[in-house]
Amino acid sequence: MLTCPNCKYEYVDGITICPDCNSNLVDPKSLIQPPTLKEKDWKVIFTSDQEYEMQMLKDNLSSADIESIVFSQKDRSLPTPGDLSIISLLVRNENVEDAVNFINEVLKN
Repeated sequence: MLTCPNCKYEYVDGITICPDCNSNLVDPKSLIQPPTLKEKDWKVIFTSDQEYEMQMLKDNLSSADIESIVFSQKDRSLPTPGDLSIISLLVRNENVEDAVNFINEVLKN
């Protein structure tokens, strides 16, 4: 079976062009698979209840070539007063020390 590189749909043998987007179909083994994220490889280094603050810190870490993830459990569908959930900033275990030092410097200014 061939797969569309854009739509990710699989097609039966004999079809070579995606009928939805007109892309040439490819062998699914040739598609690059995203890396699997494992919880044990990441550590929470900062928490807040403000999304803008977390995005700012994530952007700052990115500028220092430190990969990070913002994890939020906020439910926007419930109109409640105040912030009821914590947003976490995670980095890979091997970057924890550098990330914490970098964030401390950013927050000093």
